[in-house]
Amino acid sequence: MNLPSFLWLWKIAAWSMGLSLLAYLMLAITGVWMFRARTLQQFPFITPFIGGNKGVRSLHYTMGISMVSLVLLLLVIGIVGTFGHFGSLGHSSHLIAGLIVVALVLLSAFSATQISTSRPWARPLHIGVNIILFVGFAWVSLTGWIVVQKYLP
Repeated sequence: MNLPSFLWLWKIAAWSMGLSLLAYLMLAITGVWMFRARTLQQFPFITPFIGGNKGVRSLHYTMGISMVSLVLLLLVIGIVGTFGHFGSLGHSSHLIAGLIVVALVLLSAFSATQISTSRPWARPLHIGVNIILFVGFAWVSLTGWIVVQKYLP
């Protein structure tokens, strides 16, 4: 394809990936806060400043929605950019890593919506998927860095 430079697209992807990782970190922190509040019946020192456990839960949901949105944006950017630059997909293991991360993020989001006392399987699934997602983010970051080197002059 004879298309203009995709450098602007990769800049958006870089920001989206960085913000996705930041959202993942914030989700881990707020998740630990909610776990401590639930199991120890005490709040970390900062929790009262953001509205108690409901404020932490609201922040956790907001960060989760943000991360899902950013990861889906990265998926679209990756497909459009790769098609635009190469004319096809599958030029590296970054595609597999990216698809696995997207699947894990969507599974995590789904399991989060299922967490309740009547579904005891949902919370362990949510936590387990998020632990695996750490490895997925590391893998997609490494393979993404290798892909970025192909595009830089």
